[in-house]
Amino acid sequence: MQTIPTGRFAVRTVLTSSCALAAVMAAPALAQDTTEEVEIEVTEEVEYAEPATEYAEPSSDSNTIIVTATKREQTLQDVPVAVTVTTEEDLERAEIRDLKDLTSIAPSLKVTQLQSSANTNFIIRGFGNGANNAGIEPSVGVFVDGVYRSRSAARINDLPDLQRIEVLRGPQSTLFGKNASAGVISVVTAEPRFTFGGEAEVSYGNFDSMVAKANVYGPLTDTIAASIGGGINKRDGYITDLGTGGKTNERDRWFTRGQLLFEPGGVFKVRLIGDYEKTNENCCANVLLQEGPIGAAITAPAPFGLGAGNSDPNDPYADVIYSNFPSTNDIENWGFSGQMDFGFGPFKLTSITAYRGVDAITNQDSDFTGADLISRNFQDLSIRTFTQEFRANASFGPVDLLLGAFYFDESIDQVNQLYYGDDLRQFANIGISGLSGGAFDVPSLEQFFGQLAGAPGVFDNQFFIGNRGLDEAYTLDNEALSLFGQMDFYVTDRLTLTAGINYTKDKKKFSTNVVSSDVFSSLDLDAFVTGATQAGISQTVGGILGVPGGFATADQIAAFAGSQPDLYQQIATGAAAAAAPIGNLAALQYLPPFLNVPNSVESGKLSDDDISYTLRVAYDVTDSLNAYLSYATGYKAPSVNLSRDSRPAFADRASIEAAGLDFPTQEYGSRFADAEDSKVIELGLKGDFGPANFTFAAFRQTITGFQSNIFTGTGFFLANAGKQEAIGFEFDGSVRPVDPLLLRMAVTYLDSEYKDFPLSGVGDLSGTAVAGVPAISATWSAQYTHDFGNGDALIARGDYHHESAVQIVEGLPGFIEFGQAAAIGAAAQFQREVNEVNASLTYAMQNGLQLSVWGRNITNDRYLQSIFDTPIQPLSISGYPNQPRTYGVTARYKF
Repeated sequence: MQTIPTGRFAVRTVLTSSCALAAVMAAPALAQDTTEEVEIEVTEEVEYAEPATEYAEPSSDSNTIIVTATKREQTLQDVPVAVTVTTEEDLERAEIRDLKDLTSIAPSLKVTQLQSSANTNFIIRGFGNGANNAGIEPSVGVFVDGVYRSRSAARINDLPDLQRIEVLRGPQSTLFGKNASAGVISVVTAEPRFTFGGEAEVSYGNFDSMVAKANVYGPLTDTIAASIGGGINKRDGYITDLGTGGKTNERDRWFTRGQLLFEPGGVFKVRLIGDYEKTNENCCANVLLQEGPIGAAITAPAPFGLGAGNSDPNDPYADVIYSNFPSTNDIENWGFSGQMDFGFGPFKLTSITAYRGVDAITNQDSDFTGADLISRNFQDLSIRTFTQEFRANASFGPVDLLLGAFYFDESIDQVNQLYYGDDLRQFANIGISGLSGGAFDVPSLEQFFGQLAGAPGVFDNQFFIGNRGLDEAYTLDNEALSLFGQMDFYVTDRLTLTAGINYTKDKKKFSTNVVSSDVFSSLDLDAFVTGATQAGISQTVGGILGVPGGFATADQIAAFAGSQPDLYQQIATGAAAAAAPIGNLAALQYLPPFLNVPNSVESGKLSDDDISYTLRVAYDVTDSLNAYLSYATGYKAPSVNLSRDSRPAFADRASIEAAGLDFPTQEYGSRFADAEDSKVIELGLKGDFGPANFTFAAFRQTITGFQSNIFTGTGFFLANAGKQEAIGFEFDGSVRPVDPLLLRMAVTYLDSEYKDFPLSGVGDLSGTAVAGVPAISATWSAQYTHDFGNGDALIARGDYHHESAVQIVEGLPGFIEFGQAAAIGAAAQFQREVNEVNASLTYAMQNGLQLSVWGRNITNDRYLQSIFDTPIQPLSISGYPNQPRTYGVTARYKF
């Protein structure tokens, strides 16, 4: 037993001078599944944990857990940051299968998987954006063992020997740079140990799901330890595809991961990690929620329709869809990293070098019906990321100093193909007839446009032809450098002042090569409306005048208008009304021509820099109660729209027209979104009173220039909101009313609003609530441990997660032609409310074997994760439903 003085001085001194000792002593302790992590508790005496001889449940309710939220070791009680820590024991008992399941125990975090297996959206305190565009910077940074993951699929189940997950809430740019304007998710795995041990796990559940993984560690020499792990994750799809006769939303993944730890003495350590993950699965289905005016043509029998299948908008949770071909999600995620730590006396130096790659080939039937409207929506995405971080920590009397630099170099190469299917021509034929009031079908429209163009037959068999569409290629090179520092000044043993600063310089260079072979989308319909109007006038006047051939010349029309102005006006009005339906056909111009970058007006280069900072005062009110007040700023660099909806800015219109780069159907919008800046003022309290503890944070957080990415039905509209604000509080508390029973409540309240957002995809949203952000997110959980007295234990755990009703998206751009109220109203009818129940029962034996039975979303609560304008079908709405009830059994063995 070692006795140390209480207070922040004592914790800092022990954590600095005893780092090597703690690491060495942790090795034998972590070899037992029944032993707590080595911890230092702020009491009069500290006793280091010894290997247990019988089952002892980790004290997950204790705030003495060591965390690295501030890039140095501190206890959860002492770290003055809003952070939720989920330990290995929490993950196992709650049967957290993926990062998206963390929502059930960290209510401030929202994680959703949408378009493909590689697209994961992270939102903290209502701030975040979609991840299905590789050019968009993330708002929430994901780090695994200190290595930044710029694009992450939602998978923590594919990490062996997981130790804990830290969710840092609010801007963290001072220490984590441009990648953390809304928060950070830090995943920490265990290092290799110098005693032989390991663990294995096998799970089986409904939908024929199976997860098997194992990890073994041990010494190679007196100074080198190693670990190697691997596993598979398989599951049948839970959604039936009646079009292909198969299933979708399946799992088919495997991974391997190896580590080497070189520790020649107490002052130097090297950790090397290599990993490889492979995904090849059919995912992710969405369903029809509302059928537009020509949507019925999908299912209607010939000759009025295509007679194809479509999901039922009256039953979105039937888990039935129709596709022409199964989706492809062939993804490889790999990398290697090296971390070197050198500590001597009050100094510690850290270097983390990493190189990571993502190769993703995806393809999807993106009309989401049994009709062959889109035959190919293919993407080949390659991302290569190099990162280098240097940190230096030092302690000088009452001062702790941290200085660091972070370098980021990433290249993105993306090739897309979007081709029409063979059924599109017939579908468009029905649509054109309806939109033109029965005046045209596709063949007659082709002939009519050829005549108006003065080249009869030029458009015959050219509109809506299969195997035509877009061929796209995008590149993005991003280089950034961050310099940061933080100083903690211990005024007294209870009062600490903190100041931190970060300077980030970000450079991007992007290019596009997009070619459209869609003939109809290249036509200037306004010109054809004008031409049709003039042709109608010429024909009518010619008939009145008895002109040979039936069409009057321009001079004859002018003379007629001068002699009979009233009659001419009636003729002109009628001709304009007859031609007007041609303009309605713009809804079928899906893939217009594209102005590529760089060009003589747009350089394709972005450069930006920023200074972020943190100011904080922390005070130990008592040995059990801590308080802090902080003000911090955050930064997210400009993002680039790498999609077919990337359009020149309105501000560049005059220059583009002057340079002769415009074309008749040129659209304007945005190529990129400018940087966003975040600010938060936060008051926090943390209390640890033995059997009861809590954390509380009240905050006001704003993001100026929030990067909003809205799906339009054919692409994504990327724009800056003027200002988004969230005012709220977070409470997380646990109590043991009796020793076997642990109760926990976590609540997040958010009042989130767009203070200024004039240029959204659905008009001015200033003063409106932010969609998708529930006012209340809460989790209540209970865990009861019955000790049999022979080293075995029975652990029962259950939790209930609730999110109050909220509108899912602000509006649907596909309805904006009818006005902003229509676009917002179309979305307002869809609300999301979450009420999920999860539970597990585990029998833990003294010999390291654990058997569990578990269920997630036991009550089968169904809701929509997102909604959007259905591609190809004007005024139709689709959405992504959540996962239904899952359950299974798990066996774990630790030795």
